Amino acid sequence: MSSTDQPTSKSDASSAAEESRGGVLGWLAAVRARLGLQGSQTLRDTLEYALREEQADSAGAFSAEERSMLLRLLRFGASRVEDIMVPRADIIAIDETEPLSELLKQFEDAGVSRIPVFSETLDDPRGMVHIKDLFGSIVEQARVAAAVAKATEGPAMSGQPANDVSVAAPAEPDDAAPALDFSDIDLSRSIASTKIKRSVLFVPPSMPAMNLLIRMQSTRIHMALVVDEYGGTDGLVTIEDLVEQIVGDIEDEHDEAEDAHLSQDAKHGLVASARMPVSELEAHLGVVLLTPEEAEEIDTLGGLMFSILGRVPGRGEIVRHPSGVEFEVLDADPRRVKKLKIHKPKAAGEATQGGTS
Repeated sequence: MSSTDQPTSKSDASSAAEESRGGVLGWLAAVRARLGLQGSQTLRDTLEYALREEQADSAGAFSAEERSMLLRLLRFGASRVEDIMVPRADIIAIDETEPLSELLKQFEDAGVSRIPVFSETLDDPRGMVHIKDLFGSIVEQARVAAAVAKATEGPAMSGQPANDVSVAAPAEPDDAAPALDFSDIDLSRSIASTKIKRSVLFVPPSMPAMNLLIRMQSTRIHMALVVDEYGGTDGLVTIEDLVEQIVGDIEDEHDEAEDAHLSQDAKHGLVASARMPVSELEAHLGVVLLTPEEAEEIDTLGGLMFSILGRVPGRGEIVRHPSGVEFEVLDADPRRVKKLKIHKPKAAGEATQGGTS
């Protein structure tokens, strides 16, 4: 056996690993130097800067969609669960004492595939129901009812007593499943009386979003309730919420065709959800609504309304922003704003530097 055929020793493997690591670090240092970045920059900072620099180069290695996804992935890596969760006030949930008919109605109204279940309040969660399990339970009831009907009708149709097996004619083989009978399905049963509930994950607000995604993949549980230090429910996250942070909004055949945040209403004009990010409305109107300091604290239009007034505005109230934009509250409850009508500033074409302070 020649020297080139000898197995690699541990020291050789270690040296190769060090050489590879050194090569990666050397390449990273070269990239940083080429971009004019300081050595204290993290790998994430370096990659994000490189992607943004490439955006100005029409002959870049990535398409616009690829750059956008890579940038979202980098931001996702720095996100926490509380940055992504649906807030408690917006959670669609149901009490376990409600009948199956009400659960069906909630699925239809909400257009979701999973609904969390609680006992009395959201602070006492009991799991979740997947729409597939609900329909599976209904179909199983129908299948049992059809089987019972077929068993009881068979002897009667043969003209023999049901318990007279000695004189009954041999039954012809029939492999066909009986037609399902939905006429006697009991939808008045409570959710708690069934076996359709699944487990959910319980996670803290500070948990890294990437860690939650990995945990959902490993446990195959795709809904998590965000709980505070006292055990109260703060919010909810699904695996779709996490994936959308990377690939962008996922719209299926059940989603509304119009923009979820902003729409043109024939009656009210420009209407926005209070959950719309302020940055999106700024881009749409060409008006700056937040100073850099405010942008660190305020994310949504609902938060902006509260910041201006120091309270939750009531329905019909008009909130004026220093930039000239006016917000008319179309829908609200004592806890939060839901929908706003946007009155554009008179000089809509001019970007106005303004703030809420």
